[in-house]
Amino acid sequence: MINLLLALIAGFGGFALARNFVRHRLRFVDAVHSPLAPLVAGVAGAVLIWPLALLPMIGTAPVVVCGIGVALGTARGARALRRMDGEHRRLAP
Repeated sequence: MINLLLALIAGFGGFALARNFVRHRLRFVDAVHSPLAPLVAGVAGAVLIWPLALLPMIGTAPVVVCGIGVALGTARGARALRRMDGEHRRLAP
């Protein structure tokens, strides 16, 4: 039960962090619109938290779910940027 809860938290957290990062920090980077960008981001996210799978209470499920969440968040953030392309975007926050 704890492993399932950790997997859900990791998935939603990875999704939200990746989506916000793409929408705010990578909005002027053209590579984020590539079809391979979500795959690369998901693998990188899973590899970054892979050492957590060595802890006794955490298995590989949260790592895999976090990678999937990061990939989906990257794709959703890029889609949001494409929808905002016609609108005027400010450089300053």
